[in-house]
Amino acid sequence: MNTVSQPKQVARKTQGFALRSSTQAVLLALAALPAFAQQDDSAANKKLERVEVTGSAIKRLADETALPMQVITRADIVKQGLTTASEIVSRISAATNNMTDGGSIGYGGFRDQMGMNAANLRGLGVSSTLVLLNGRRMANFASPGDSSGVDLNTIPAAAIERVEVLLDGASAIYGSDAIGGVINFITRKDYTGIELNASYGNTSEGGASKTTASIGAGLGDADRDGFNIFAVLDLQKTGSLNANQRQFITDLDIPGRLPDLLSSFTFPGNMRLSGSQRDSLIDDKFSTNGKAVIDSRTVNPAAAKGCNPPANLYLPDGIGGIDGCTYDYMRDIELYPKSEKSSFFGRGVLNLGGGHQFFAEAALNRAKTLYAGTPNRITADMDVSKVPSLAGTSLSKLDADAEDRIISVRTRLGEAGLRTSELVSTGQRYVAGVNGTAANWDYELAYNHSLSTVSDRNYQGYLNEQMIRDGFASGKLNAFGPSNAAGLALYDQAQIRGEVRHAKGTMDSVDFKASRAIYALPGGDLALALGGEYRREKQDYHQSEALAKDLILGETSQGPDADFGHSRKVGAVFAEINAPITKELELQAAMRYERYQVSGNASSPKLGLKYVPMKELLLRASAGAGFRAPSLSDLYRPVTEGSSGTVVDPVCMALDPSNTVTDCSEGWTTLNFSNAKLKPEKSRQFSLGAVLEPRAGMTLSLDYWNIEKRDLISSLGVDTILANLDKYGHLVHRDEDSVIDHIDLIKENRGKQKINGVDLGVALSGLKSGFGTWGLHLNGTWTLNSEQQTSNDDPFYSNLGHFVNDGVVQRWRHTASLDWSEGNFGATLTNSYLSGYTDQSIVGKVDRKVKEYSLWDLTGSWAVNSALTMRAGVKNLLDTSPPFSQQAWFFLSGYDPSYTDPRGRFLFLSAQYKFR
Repeated sequence: MNTVSQPKQVARKTQGFALRSSTQAVLLALAALPAFAQQDDSAANKKLERVEVTGSAIKRLADETALPMQVITRADIVKQGLTTASEIVSRISAATNNMTDGGSIGYGGFRDQMGMNAANLRGLGVSSTLVLLNGRRMANFASPGDSSGVDLNTIPAAAIERVEVLLDGASAIYGSDAIGGVINFITRKDYTGIELNASYGNTSEGGASKTTASIGAGLGDADRDGFNIFAVLDLQKTGSLNANQRQFITDLDIPGRLPDLLSSFTFPGNMRLSGSQRDSLIDDKFSTNGKAVIDSRTVNPAAAKGCNPPANLYLPDGIGGIDGCTYDYMRDIELYPKSEKSSFFGRGVLNLGGGHQFFAEAALNRAKTLYAGTPNRITADMDVSKVPSLAGTSLSKLDADAEDRIISVRTRLGEAGLRTSELVSTGQRYVAGVNGTAANWDYELAYNHSLSTVSDRNYQGYLNEQMIRDGFASGKLNAFGPSNAAGLALYDQAQIRGEVRHAKGTMDSVDFKASRAIYALPGGDLALALGGEYRREKQDYHQSEALAKDLILGETSQGPDADFGHSRKVGAVFAEINAPITKELELQAAMRYERYQVSGNASSPKLGLKYVPMKELLLRASAGAGFRAPSLSDLYRPVTEGSSGTVVDPVCMALDPSNTVTDCSEGWTTLNFSNAKLKPEKSRQFSLGAVLEPRAGMTLSLDYWNIEKRDLISSLGVDTILANLDKYGHLVHRDEDSVIDHIDLIKENRGKQKINGVDLGVALSGLKSGFGTWGLHLNGTWTLNSEQQTSNDDPFYSNLGHFVNDGVVQRWRHTASLDWSEGNFGATLTNSYLSGYTDQSIVGKVDRKVKEYSLWDLTGSWAVNSALTMRAGVKNLLDTSPPFSQQAWFFLSGYDPSYTDPRGRFLFLSAQYKFR
């Protein structure tokens, strides 16, 4: 992608070539690898500044490392109109199955870590991707759940100078959770002046508008004045997008293609009959569809009139069946949330003299997001006298205390409004430290205090369950038509608003590192780095009294004992050497010892080699091992109730040959268990790569990577359990009629995961023509194998090009760009591409393919003068809609919200003004 590049590089005469110093040619490169150029005299006269780069604790000439790394610069971020860290991460070809706002809405049925945006390198999981800010950790998203990682909403996007993405495991340097790689967000430093930015964008179909504004200011030169202070304030506001605003939702024909993934909770309500009630009505020749006597247990008199479209439909093949109605929730849900985000980042540096500096950082952020799902639902028990359509039937003539007089009605409470949650997440991070040089050692010592809080608030549509049940029982609420004034007043009185969950995560750490040259080798100085870290992690969770007592309709209570607070201490030491054995061969080696309270300890080694057989070619290799300790949620989270994707129960299919997939499909209730006896995951990885620069301005790179994890911390997927009942049937709990009551999902160490592939980078820069200067850049990832076991003795299954359990790893992903500039004008055409794959396999359905997903963006800029720059762009230029998918993992149906963008064509205009 055109956002991937390398920072400024300085040639090194002793090697005959080095990383290219031309910033413009390399900063826009999509190549995942460094570019190289021949030495020239001007470069030789420049100051050889030694800096620390992601993946090493040893200061060296920039990017003089054996590990593959992508760099996304601020210029690239601004040019493409990327305003959040989540948008930046989505452009990394090695990132797959990230956590997004669309996914958060999709998880809305059980609200697990809703509001979290997170990165997932290599598809190894959010918990195996380490996100840093200026090389240091941040507190993980506070809400307990399966994914332990940094919420990208807490990254101060307007303050970012560049993003370094290390695509090789770095557990030896940074810690246990860097198995998949490291994403290091690096903020501006030593900035002076004032910079104003503003932008506005909207979609061509309406909805999902976006407004941003930021101001950054810096004062002082650290070398000249002895200090520098920099701060930036960033404000963002996005509008919501409802499904009824998008034509592609209609075009997907979800009722016709996925009737089994819809809902039997409708308005007017469906009656769910007992067997004896059904038999009595059949004897009465009772009909609801206007054509035939009922033969099913789900019936709705509105079926004869087509139910209540567009959301409530008569679908004989739907989950409501031939005698009932089916609810198409994709006509009544938001696809993209309304949000307000603000962040502040400040950094100060004070020269203490004698080669020492004091520095401090403060990062504050707040994100308020409204997630709107479908209207609430209830299975209400009503006396037959309250059901007008059953007047005159034999059921209405039963004795007052007869069991069959009670009718269960599945109804949708649209009059109470959409279930809307206000998710407010805040982050604070304070760092203070000193660095400098003492006794020829470059050193740094810092204290880091980070805090994450999440407040989950009921905003609309969540109700006092008992009041609603009493309302239906008394007839004050109408399950089959509009309620009267008294009923509407009851809905208003029953609303339960305010905070229902509160989570707080804190991290306090002290880290140090020091490096120096210790011995002269034929290729340069042998350098040594030593370092360590001590930190304390704490997680607290609290639920409201109403939730603890299970009073809230539409919420799943975790019981009265769900509140918890746990902490642990983590200590680590590491050592690293960089040995230029000859002018052509360089060795990098590191070892980290890490100890987690409760979970034990492990050592993580790392070895890297760089070989330069000729000035146009660099070869490199690395190998290492790592581990990931279980999170506090993995270890201690109380039992939680959730919901699976809509999955077919094979026992139901076998009980009655006349049962269809629709009859036996449901989003089954799950009970999720943590496990205090979990062991850490272990990993091994290696990579082999080459970088070729046949001429100036042309870089070709290729890296093969291979990662294996074992003792995976995971729960079995519901579809895996139901597909292997001989082995996992004990996890499925059924009632007396063999209907699933709930399914146990238990965290355990089980099986292995293997994934390998190739990263490809191409960068052509500075191509001059009579029509300006051009550049062509490509960054792609070709995954060769991705497979996993459900337990140690199970066969491997592949999610490469096949949606399994909770997602898919596409075989090929790339971003490519064509850049043009002429004088004060510039333009970029960008393509983001993900290959097609085999859809989720559903019992009773034919396997199918999901089409590839390709988006084109066009942006342009005009430097009006030295201070003012105007930009405009069109994202999703061709208005490409998400491809159809029958996946049943996400609550949103018809497409996969984890990698697609439902907004469609988006146009934006921005302006930047600088005071120097």
